[in-house]
Amino acid sequence: MLLAAATTPGSPTQVVETLHAAMLDVMQQSAKLNYQERFSLLEPAIARAFDLDFMARKALGPEFNKLDPPKQQRWLQTFRTFMIANYAGRFHGYEGQKFESLAEDPSAQDTVLVRTRLVDPTADDVDLTYRLRKTDADWRIIDVYLKGTVSELALRRSDFSALLAREGFDSLLANVDGKVADLASGKVK
Repeated sequence: MLLAAATTPGSPTQVVETLHAAMLDVMQQSAKLNYQERFSLLEPAIARAFDLDFMARKALGPEFNKLDPPKQQRWLQTFRTFMIANYAGRFHGYEGQKFESLAEDPSAQDTVLVRTRLVDPTADDVDLTYRLRKTDADWRIIDVYLKGTVSELALRRSDFSALLAREGFDSLLANVDGKVADLASGKVK
């Protein structure tokens, strides 16, 4: 069952739908946009929708607090760039896709889940569930679950915190910067 078309302004569902509208706009224009143009168009929408600093801290777990303030700031910026690049690098075509909002449900620790679906006429539909928390500013996305169960944040934490522990901060930054470069060059589909 689809949610009513009119959602409450500032509600978790509205945050997700505004993000989806920006993503669809970039997808629809992608034939005439290069990676940097897609990045520039997506950056404000992603910054408004996601609690990127919260996610960056969680992606490193307790190790984040062990970094000195300059390294913390460098990580926050690197993670932010990576998140935007992840979308800009993958949204390079449009074949009639659309997003549907399915439900908004309360969840653990004062969060809300917004269940959505990416309807793709050329491939299997993809269920996406967004976890949002209330911040001082508004509701913000703190995690995305692919197919309702695979946590993007948990995957990032597994990768990033292990790399930090194993190889150190400079290697972590080099690894993430490499991922951004791959996304920018189109090596990641």
